Amino acid sequence: MADRGFTPTQLAARAAYLLRGNDLGTMTSAAPRLYPHMWSWDAAFVSVGLAPLSVERAVVELDTLLSAQWTNGMIPHIVFANGVDGYFPGPSRWNCRELAAHAPIGPDTSGITQPPVHAIALQRILDHSRRHGRTTRAVAEEFLDRRWPDLVRWHRWLAHARDPKETGRITLYHGWESGMDNSPRWDRAYANVIPGELPPYQRADTDVVTDPSQRPSNGEYDRYLWLLEEMRTARYDDYQLASTMSFAVEDVFVSAIFSLACEVLANIGEEHSMPNADVRDLHAWGEKFRKGVVATTDPRSGAARDFDTRADRWISTETLAMFAPLLCGGLSRDAERSLLRIFEGPRFCGHPDLRYALPPSTSPVSKYFRPREYWRGPVWPVMSWLFSWAFARRGWAERALILKAEGLRQASDGSFAEYYEPFTGAPLGSMQQSWTAASVLDWLG
Repeated sequence: MADRGFTPTQLAARAAYLLRGNDLGTMTSAAPRLYPHMWSWDAAFVSVGLAPLSVERAVVELDTLLSAQWTNGMIPHIVFANGVDGYFPGPSRWNCRELAAHAPIGPDTSGITQPPVHAIALQRILDHSRRHGRTTRAVAEEFLDRRWPDLVRWHRWLAHARDPKETGRITLYHGWESGMDNSPRWDRAYANVIPGELPPYQRADTDVVTDPSQRPSNGEYDRYLWLLEEMRTARYDDYQLASTMSFAVEDVFVSAIFSLACEVLANIGEEHSMPNADVRDLHAWGEKFRKGVVATTDPRSGAARDFDTRADRWISTETLAMFAPLLCGGLSRDAERSLLRIFEGPRFCGHPDLRYALPPSTSPVSKYFRPREYWRGPVWPVMSWLFSWAFARRGWAERALILKAEGLRQASDGSFAEYYEPFTGAPLGSMQQSWTAASVLDWLG
């Protein structure tokens, strides 16, 4: 069936228009109604999309995010826009400024983090700056010089504070830190989170996405908020979190992103003559966390697993997380071929009923698959972009181009949805999602 959507030129214009419309001045809202503030990994992907439009504006996006970095090095998952309501939990529920010794004095933030994709964004900004004149290149390079110590500090915090057991894997204390909030990956770990008496709350997300089948349940939200209460009790202290949180999982997907980001940042550092000690550290972290990812894998299929440190057990799920080694490398040739066959085969991109040959967040053959529910089945354009980018970097040009072509077909409806129903291609979740528009703009060059 042919797609009757917008042409590439029209789609690019609509995507650029959307990012301008979501621009709050020095930050871009992740989505105007559902996510009216700045989210950490959204901001990185947004700057990827801004770079072909304006390197200068892309730099401002990352600059704003890094201005909210905590003094211990953590980049928080939300930077709240002043005077903007409509999202829960907001600044008063996190209460970081009063409770957390390392919270910034300036903007209000949340007290958790998100996947470290920022080095990838920096690389795309530098790539685009080289296509322009000396002035634009100077803007990108000045940003790199000024923010290099902050980016290294961010990676150092992840490598140490979030790997307390030295496994070479990033530990998360909330499913939100994975970016895949309600993925089946977390079901068993969340089952061990027993909410006590919660302060009253009113969800804001269900006012925007009124179909409950697309969002996490109220029971899940109780657990999300109970973990927030545990963090407040620990005053967001890294040492206290490691010993007191009900939820503590080594996330293999975030670990793979971290390994990849360390290598990308190290290569940038080498190219721009940054301190040798920093570059050495980054390469060492990249290697350590790549080995940590590979240590989780099935030796035959190459599929990766998370590890629940509270229950002391592996978490095997048929979700995007199983493909973590395809991002960072490190598998044997046979295991990697086997994992690519699963990715491209009938359990994922090659499932015969898929509208587009793109990776669903959970395999359609999994008993946990829900085609409309957030991270339990829908296709997320930003994940298609990430795999496409990583595959191109690893020299798999044809695979990268297929994901790009299918991703653009999916996006040609012009809704720039947060996620899409895998069988019908229907747009779901929040519309006018900034990182979806950004993915499209990068694909269109």
